[in-house]
Amino acid sequence: MSKALILRDYPEAGIARLTLNRPDSFNALSEEMLQALGSECEDLAGPGGTGTKVVIIAATGKAFSAGHDLKQMMAQQSLDYYRGLFSNCSHVMQSLQKLPQIVIAQVQGIATAAGCQLVAMCDLGIAAEHARFAVSGINLGLFCATPSVALVRSMHRKQAMYMLTTGDFVSAQQALAWGLINDVVPDTMLESETLALARKIAAKPAPALRFGKRLFYEQIEAQIGKAYQLAEETMAQNMMETSALEGIQAFIEKRPPSWSGK
Repeated sequence: MSKALILRDYPEAGIARLTLNRPDSFNALSEEMLQALGSECEDLAGPGGTGTKVVIIAATGKAFSAGHDLKQMMAQQSLDYYRGLFSNCSHVMQSLQKLPQIVIAQVQGIATAAGCQLVAMCDLGIAAEHARFAVSGINLGLFCATPSVALVRSMHRKQAMYMLTTGDFVSAQQALAWGLINDVVPDTMLESETLALARKIAAKPAPALRFGKRLFYEQIEAQIGKAYQLAEETMAQNMMETSALEGIQAFIEKRPPSWSGK
């Protein structure tokens, strides 16, 4: 198990944690790492995710992820190979947003290029105060095109363009101000604060989280009229769930809702 590329554990009820485990390679997203992460997402989207409301993406070692494995990329210099690699990476990244669970990035170190993309594709992110972020492909002559898709949907457009065209590292505090992450905490409190956020979300009914996450990403890409249509149908369907009916009835009756098992 210690040699696994992705470690999965369950720190608390309703919470799963996937830990990138290639510390000697700065958790580079090699073909094998992408395949492992994709398999974990596929399992969590199916029976393996039953009862799980929140997924934490963490990492071992000094780096969260240094992005693609450049040595592996240079060993197979063909257009077909690169098309396949980036297509597979894009598929894995999108699978995070398609999960029914809320996904939180727990960033303890540097997150660069596709590693920064991974943070941006998570629903939420918490970083240690010494974490840093960059999309540094431009420094190597390679514009970080696929990471740009995630960045421009997570942060302000001009800040995203700054990162993409300079390749500069930005601090955790700067990433917070620009909208890439949700919070910055002392290094020693990263795990506990991430778990606290996960615990808060996991206390909510699973149907509402599932409906809400799907609607959030569908409507954000839609024209406003279509977005409202999607939202209307989502609320109507959500209202038919027993958890919503119980929550509203409890509010009317001025009592805590009983969401056990929901």
